[in-house]
Amino acid sequence: MQSNYAKQGKTTAIVAYLTIVGTIIAFFMNQDDKNSFAAFHIRQALGIHISFYLLGALTSMFDSWMISSAFYVFIFMLIIYGLISAFKEEQKPVPFLGARFQEWFTFIQQK
Repeated sequence: MQSNYAKQGKTTAIVAYLTIVGTIIAFFMNQDDKNSFAAFHIRQALGIHISFYLLGALTSMFDSWMISSAFYVFIFMLIIYGLISAFKEEQKPVPFLGARFQEWFTFIQQK
């Protein structure tokens, strides 16, 4: 477990993973105190949700339930991985693109 600072941003971090609307709400919740733990998880959640829409558009070109179901399982597992990381108060990037999400979404500020 991290410091008390991570505990302060835990609720915001968890809200970020719920839906794309939750990510937007978490972004605005974090504007005042700019908690770095919450900002980390908001960037991860935003990346997962954007990947969902981009990969969803790509997989919709294939008319296969196997491809679609594998896609949904993959995204669901990334969200669960992020949620567990937020619950444990850890800053572990999600597999595959998590480190890139931290680079790409630097507009989500931290202290």
